Amino acid sequence: MTDRLIVVGGDAAGMSAASQARRRRPPDDLEIVAYERSSWVSYSACGEPYHIAGEVDPLEALVARTPEQFEERGIDVRIRHEVMALDTASRTVTIRRLDDDYLFDDHYDHVLIATGAKAVRPPITGRDLPGVHELRTLDDAADLRAIADRGPDSVVIVGGGYIGLETAEAFEARGWNVTVISAHPGVLDNMLDRDLSLDVVAAMRERGIDVITDTRVNCIVGTDRVRAVEIASGELPAVAVVLGLGSTPEIELARAAGIPIGPTGAIVVDDTQRTPVDGVWAAGDCAEVRHRLTGRPTNVHLGTVANKTGRVAGINLGGDAATFPGTLGAAITRVCELEVASVGLSESDAVAAGFDAVAGTARGTTIAGYMPQTRPMTIRAVAERGTQRLLGAQIVGGPGAGKRIDVFATAIWNDMRADDLEWTDLSYAPPFSGTWDLVAIAAREASRASR
Repeated sequence: MTDRLIVVGGDAAGMSAASQARRRRPPDDLEIVAYERSSWVSYSACGEPYHIAGEVDPLEALVARTPEQFEERGIDVRIRHEVMALDTASRTVTIRRLDDDYLFDDHYDHVLIATGAKAVRPPITGRDLPGVHELRTLDDAADLRAIADRGPDSVVIVGGGYIGLETAEAFEARGWNVTVISAHPGVLDNMLDRDLSLDVVAAMRERGIDVITDTRVNCIVGTDRVRAVEIASGELPAVAVVLGLGSTPEIELARAAGIPIGPTGAIVVDDTQRTPVDGVWAAGDCAEVRHRLTGRPTNVHLGTVANKTGRVAGINLGGDAATFPGTLGAAITRVCELEVASVGLSESDAVAAGFDAVAGTARGTTIAGYMPQTRPMTIRAVAERGTQRLLGAQIVGGPGAGKRIDVFATAIWNDMRADDLEWTDLSYAPPFSGTWDLVAIAAREASRASR
């Protein structure tokens, strides 16, 4: 008897799972139908700012596979179909076809919830005015690219996280006057300690981006469309506003169906991506994962985690066995020429998690100091006192700095000590690093602090 898998959500986690299940089970053994409410599937949301900046063209370059390509592989993808309800007793989903509002039910043996995350929309007056945008989908990216093409003019970015800063970089690259408003004392507060965050703020201001910190938006001003953003000190003129205040897991479908929601606000799953409800799976931004260091559930919105958890779900749905080994939350971004990266726990987060943690900081350059292309770089490493076990790292620096975070990710993943990393045989040539790479020097500082 042929089983039927319904996938709710057609991006990273959903289509990774569908593809892995299909590789292991042919269509006469497993039917796969994916419902996606937008016009796109299997695309790189992380690449959207670079389309706005004009670095990536056309928009379709961000699409990994089209519905037609999935159809050739035996996966039925239906775009502009929104799953409205999930009945776990009858194993049915109710779908609305968006082009004509037609409602119908579909039966499943297994259903994978891969609904992702949605943008945080604060209760700000004027947020629904024309000219106020988010950046989640490819349609959002197309709208903001069209605005950028009409400029340059003035844009206000509300929020100092990944999305906000990458969008600011995109508009700055197009010659726009860019203002970023952050409610926090700095930016990227989920990645960086305060002092390193302020280094990013200083670099942005030096580049000409106006960064206003410790400030909240009173309202967005306009009649027929946005005209300005009002803060305590006055109005900031803007022909466009981008809300980049982060994202929250899209769990309404699961919650209404009685699927357990965990302490992070995301769907509860085990390491195989099964929920506690028979036949229901979840993966990607909407689901919890286990933090590899703390062992506690966490909810991270990263393309790497979405693809991996989708892959794990698909392998299991296909009849083989896989478990998700946890996450360290490794992340990297770029703001103009400044690269920012982090992995694992900050010192304060490690202490809050119960570790006796200390940090060591090294400041130097991205390559040999005498090379003309050299740029400043700071690396902070966190270790456990006594054991010297590495717990986290943060990096802020010029070109070539950011991907050094992967050395720390590998070390932390494999429970290395700070003094182990200090003496690891890292490569050297003047165009790439100093004789002692700053990774090793930061590890040395963490080792000294943790003895």
